[in-house]
Order: sequence, then C-alpha cells, then structure tokens
Amino acid sequence: MASQIGFIGLGIMGRGMVKNLVEKGHSVAVWNRTTERSYELSKEIKVSVAKSPRAVAEGREFVLICVSDTPDVEEVLFGDEGVATGVRQGALVVDLSTISPSAARRFGAKLTEQNVGFLDAPVSGGSEGAAKGTLSIMAGGSVGDFARARPILEAIGTRITHIGPTGSGQMTKLMNQVLVVVNMLAVGEALLLGRAANLDLRKAVAAVEAGAAGSWMLSQRGTQAIDGYWKPGFTIDLQQKDLRLVLESAEELGVPMLATSLVHQLYNKLQRQGKGGLGNHALVQALEEMAGIKLHPEA
Repeated sequence: MASQIGFIGLGIMGRGMVKNLVEKGHSVAVWNRTTERSYELSKEIKVSVAKSPRAVAEGREFVLICVSDTPDVEEVLFGDEGVATGVRQGALVVDLSTISPSAARRFGAKLTEQNVGFLDAPVSGGSEGAAKGTLSIMAGGSVGDFARARPILEAIGTRITHIGPTGSGQMTKLMNQVLVVVNMLAVGEALLLGRAANLDLRKAVAAVEAGAAGSWMLSQRGTQAIDGYWKPGFTIDLQQKDLRLVLESAEELGVPMLATSLVHQLYNKLQRQGKGGLGNHALVQALEEMAGIKLHPEA
C-alpha cells in the first residue's frame, strides 16, 4: 500500500533511499538543507520539494530522517521550523541516521509527548545498498511502531530487524561500526602482507573470501583498495563521527575498545592530510605510509 512520506536528508545515502521509495509507489516529499539537491532530485524522479522540515512533515503519515549527526537530527526535529512543529498526531518518525543512543531515547520521549511515534533505525550497506534497496536496518522502538514502519523499510532494505526499545537500534549500529573498521584494519594489513610477498592480490582474495576469513569488507572494499579506488560508499569523516559515538558509549559502559581506538587515531592522521572525504576503506593509506608499500602503485 502506498504511503505519504516526508524524507529529510539527501546525502550519499538519502538519495538512493528516496529513489527506492518512489519506485515502490510511495508519495514522497523531500527537504534538504542544501535546497539545490532537492530540486536536482525532483528533475530525476517524482518527488515534491518542501520548504522546511515542518512543511515536509505536515499531513504526512511517516517522516524519515537521514542526516549526519546527533545535533542535525535534533535541529530538524525540534528547531523553530522542525518536524515537531508540523507533524500530525499519530504519525511516525523514523530516524535512519546514526546518532547517540541516549539522544535517540530523549528524542523518542519528546515525540511521544505529542502522540507521535518514533523509531531509531540506522542502516548499513553503504551507498551501494542505498541505491539497490538492500540495506540492513536495525530498529529500536515499540513493536507496534516497528510493524507500522516495516512496509516502508522493506522498500529500502532487505534485512530488517527489531532489536528492542528505543536506542537499541543505534547501539546495534555502533556494534556494526566497530566490526566494519576493525575488519578494514585486518583487510589492509593482510593485503599489504600479500603485496610485500609479491602475491597476485586478486587471486589471494578469491582464495580466502569463501572461507573463514571472508567478509563484505574484504570482498567489496578490499578489492577497491587493490585498484586504488577511493570514491566513498561511506566517508572517513562520517566514519569518524560514528567512532566518536562508539568510544563515548564504550566509556559510559566501561568497555575497552583497543582496536577501535587505534583505527580512530589512524583516521585522525588521514583527516589531517585532507583525506576525510575519501571512502572509509582508505584506512589502508595510513598503513601504506607506515609500510612504505602501495597496494596500487599508480594510485
């Protein structure tokens, strides 16, 4: 069944999600802080362009948000022209961003006071998953709100999991990010070892990826690193934002994060070199500098 959806945030992930929602027959109004992006998208697909977060929410059954950080979500929800000033009672807000779990709980509580539902439903799968509609979605919130949102989420993702109460989706996403970056550290070290030994890296990856060492990061991002292809599916700058959330939560919970902290420092190095806009798999470049070896000599 087609739904009336407001969508906020047309970045590297948001555009792909909106296209899939429209393709599945939903009616979508969009708002983006950079207005030009909204109008560019409206020339490609059938969406209406709203003038503010408030306007994008008015009369809509669902409001989906995909922006960069916790303060951005708070602003589009509760700013002077925020969603909360225009959303109707009984509507459902689904935050697809990656933000602080404690902030997600706070935002959900405030919306509940207005009789508005809330799910924190961060996604994983990179720009490729957003474009193909194959994202993994981990949701926190009530069972009822999750059931209402599921038909919408099925337009953008293929593995959709209700984790538990509000905030648990965000905490699961932080787990995801630990696994992503530490895996990429291992991928980078393994590839450099193979390069130093003069192996054919593509053959080596093909040999190991079907066994116990196989992973999405190895097969997708490892091969891009071999080719010297650094276009982002997810940028270093955004990855660093997520790692700060990981380390803040780990400190609150008293959990040691040795490998994650190391990756965070390596990304700091790359950011200081002006490489924050590269894909997060460019972590390999920090290792290349230390090793004095390049996976792709021409890159």
